[in-house]
Amino acid sequence: MTRTPLIEQLLYISTVSPNETVDLATILATARRNNRANGITGLLMYNCKRFLQVLEGPADAIDATFNRIRRDTRHRGQVLLARKTIDQREFGDWSMDFRGETNQDADALYDTICAKIANASPNLRAELTAFASQI
Repeated sequence: MTRTPLIEQLLYISTVSPNETVDLATILATARRNNRANGITGLLMYNCKRFLQVLEGPADAIDATFNRIRRDTRHRGQVLLARKTIDQREFGDWSMDFRGETNQDADALYDTICAKIANASPNLRAELTAFASQI
């Protein structure tokens, strides 16, 4: 019988470094490419001051990715909010979904985010909806 590898889920928040210009398109393109290669899925939210990100995948890939994020000078004060082993991915096949600045009405954006994370665990959903209300 083949054993399914354990999946780690990591949630962190960070603050954009002073005088830093955030190029979201470049960040997302790089994250999606790297995450696909490393078996990582997740969600990234940005409210013009802070990033909130969930990463899911094999423990070694999560460790390597979070260590790379910690060294990234575009943001500071990376705080690990939660890390746990999960039975199945809560963000399915998302190589890195994103919610941030948009022309969408704030209430509609919040509803969209809530719909996307409806199946996440209650604690994670609470963290994500609280952050989403600030976008």
